[in-house]
Amino acid sequence: MGDRQKFTILRSIRRGGPHRVWAVSSIHGEAEALGRLHRELTGRLRYGDRLVYLGNLIGRGPAVAATVDALLRFRGLFMARPDTFACDVVHLRGSQEEMWQKLLQLQFATDPRAVLQWMLDQGVAATLESYGFSPTEGLREAAAGPRQLTRWTSALRQGIQDHPGHWQLLGGLRRAAYSPPPGQDQDAGPAGAPPSNAPWGLLFVNAGLDPNRPLEAQKDSFWWGSSGFSCLAAPYGGYRRVVRGFCPQHPGLELGEFTATVDAGCGFGGPLLAACFTEDGELVEQIEA
Repeated sequence: MGDRQKFTILRSIRRGGPHRVWAVSSIHGEAEALGRLHRELTGRLRYGDRLVYLGNLIGRGPAVAATVDALLRFRGLFMARPDTFACDVVHLRGSQEEMWQKLLQLQFATDPRAVLQWMLDQGVAATLESYGFSPTEGLREAAAGPRQLTRWTSALRQGIQDHPGHWQLLGGLRRAAYSPPPGQDQDAGPAGAPPSNAPWGLLFVNAGLDPNRPLEAQKDSFWWGSSGFSCLAAPYGGYRRVVRGFCPQHPGLELGEFTATVDAGCGFGGPLLAACFTEDGELVEQIEA
């Protein structure tokens, strides 16, 4: 997997004002909250704005399939704006999407029933049910042997593909997105930190990262590295601010010197948040839905 498949470099744009990026917290299948946020966001968008969904699009909530439908519709509306391109709206992979990908390969697990039960406890049950599959049936198939389980995961893939655009969106998620350094656009060089002595730009992740690893070596730290995120006491890789969309404590909109958490517990009884940042890390707007 190349860097282009892992990361998105957000296009920098100067005409019409500073480059701004909207970051949307974990949605967790809460389609109604997402609809409210999209309606509010529509009236606040400016020329040149970018949009990043910070992962955990699915799982836990009651309307996962409807959430993906809403994401697809809004992406079309967002891209219809003047001088807007597909790379200007980014969907990150979160822990829910990572578990979902592992679920589709469950037949290769050493103890598939135990793995599935853990996933169900973490919120995957809601995604299964939204696509018309029973968690109880999944547990039964997981105990029936690899051949039977392979049939079940194949049916699950087909169930997703029966929803137009869902397979493509869930299969095209990025691990992180970042602002390019001054003078560099999305076509220049591999993913990496901006070559600047002063902190600059934004890095967007799902739950965290390991401060001791470079961006291309983070792997699972993006969705399981919340403890490392809280230890950031200096600019990571030269980025002015690292923005995440999930925190186990769901603190709301929380700004550190070099970090930002955007998570008020959507999917856990809290609202859905969006925050807008300039390229230098300044928070300029926020939405709660």
